Amino acid sequence: MALPPDLHMHTPLCRHATGEPADYARRALQAGLTEIGFSDHSPMRRDDFDDWRMRNDQLDEYVESVRRAQQNFPQLTIRLALEVDYLPGQEDWIRDLASRHPWDYFIGSVHYVTDTWAVDSPFQLSQWDQRDAFEVWSAYFERLTLAAASGLFQILGHADLPKKFGHRPKQDCTPLYERLIRAAAKTGCAVELNTAGLRKECREIYPSREFLLLARQHRVPITFGSDAHAADEVGRDFASAVALAREAGYTSCLTYDQRMPRLITL
Repeated sequence: MALPPDLHMHTPLCRHATGEPADYARRALQAGLTEIGFSDHSPMRRDDFDDWRMRNDQLDEYVESVRRAQQNFPQLTIRLALEVDYLPGQEDWIRDLASRHPWDYFIGSVHYVTDTWAVDSPFQLSQWDQRDAFEVWSAYFERLTLAAASGLFQILGHADLPKKFGHRPKQDCTPLYERLIRAAAKTGCAVELNTAGLRKECREIYPSREFLLLARQHRVPITFGSDAHAADEVGRDFASAVALAREAGYTSCLTYDQRMPRLITL
């Protein structure tokens, strides 16, 4: 089976990944991929915001490392991108990042539901004990919906990330999903099928089948990403992700060239 492009992978510059872009490219070819995209965690306006992303002065170094991989692996299409955290009020910063290099796409993601709490951080798990799960999910989806509506991103990353450690609300989250999906449909933003969830406590692809069925109903396009932080994770579990997409009714996915979408048949 021909595999779709893996558009979500990281580099050591984010300080929690291993392996150089060449290692990821080599593994992609071994896995039978013909296209990948590097989308490492973008810098924040302040370098001391957290400790799991590249610094501002490393952005050019990141671009150069991806360009070298493009030159060294001409048989593989390699896209240049960023995973950019969406925080309300930081839109001008994201536009500034967008103007610095000829990016192929931006993945918009939400990790922070407050200025200090990243819901997927294993070092902040105790925060969940102090909060109602539905309130956390509501805050998360409110921010991701703003990200989708902003028009700043081509792809939404790991759309139901709060389930990572198994924290799921008892309430029905369909209204949260629907608001996000309607915003994405208006701006043409794709939703990523991110297989990293299968490697986490939730043991489920991001997003869930229920979410994906709603996205298909509203004709929201999809992309695929392994969220690889090591070379052996490139393309991991893509057969399962393609099967899930087909089950939801998808027959194609997207990739991007200079922010322009290109349709790929599954």
